[in-house]
Amino acid sequence: MTSQRADAALILSSPLTFPNRSRIAASALKARMPTLVALREYAEGGVLMSYGPSYADHCRRAASYVDQILKSAKAADLPVQLPTAYELVINLKTAKALSLTIPPQLLDRADEVIE
Repeated sequence: MTSQRADAALILSSPLTFPNRSRIAASALKARMPTLVALREYAEGGVLMSYGPSYADHCRRAASYVDQILKSAKAADLPVQLPTAYELVINLKTAKALSLTIPPQLLDRADEVIE
């Protein structure tokens, strides 16, 4: 990140990055690199902000599919569903460490602000 002189980093979630999210956040903070990712768990781990689908909502909706399948519905007959709930999480502790001011309008729109 530093050698390429990037202004910010978009972190893609994967089986490699997810368990290392706190280490990635710490490395980005050391490099003074603002970071964005799609999963709230990364912001909880120290990344500046996350915006993406709510996986808690996915799980709740998946339960209705399980219920329908247990009641003899064919999985192939169930419609594909797209995410309907998105969440914005801002880590103010990280913003302060990076000397960034998050606009009040963005803070107002956040689903969660970590202080």
